[in-house]
Amino acid sequence: MPTQPTTEFGIEEARRVLGDVFAPWVQDLGLSVERIDHEPPPNDQDWQPGAVLRMAFSERLCRSGGVVCGQALMALADTSMVIAILAANRGYRPMTTVDQTTHFMRAVSSSDVLADAKVVRLGRTMSFGRVTLLSAIDHKPVAMVSSAFAMLPG
Repeated sequence: MPTQPTTEFGIEEARRVLGDVFAPWVQDLGLSVERIDHEPPPNDQDWQPGAVLRMAFSERLCRSGGVVCGQALMALADTSMVIAILAANRGYRPMTTVDQTTHFMRAVSSSDVLADAKVVRLGRTMSFGRVTLLSAIDHKPVAMVSSAFAMLPG
């Protein structure tokens, strides 16, 4: 796995990393990369690099009552933030989650979930981000997540 940033970290590279780097149980979540944002649009002062991932709905991810479980939502948020940081970095770099705070806003059932991850700060030793989890049916927020990652050598 290359550790030096490349000039391009596009959606195909993000999909490759998703399949090659993450644990098999994360891959079992049925995640897909919908979008990578690493180039700011002209004249947008508030733009932040990021990524959008989708977790396909599955009964296997639900607790009783048909509600997608919090553990799956938190794994989606964590994974999407890793992809967003890689996009901002323009390539693969090892990292580990240091902190993740999740605020659940409402239940989601019978719907794919979108994770809109934004890098707030990309640093040499630490990076920070926020993720909005949304129901894919109505695009209403399901949870808000803030996280910190230690950027590892290598």
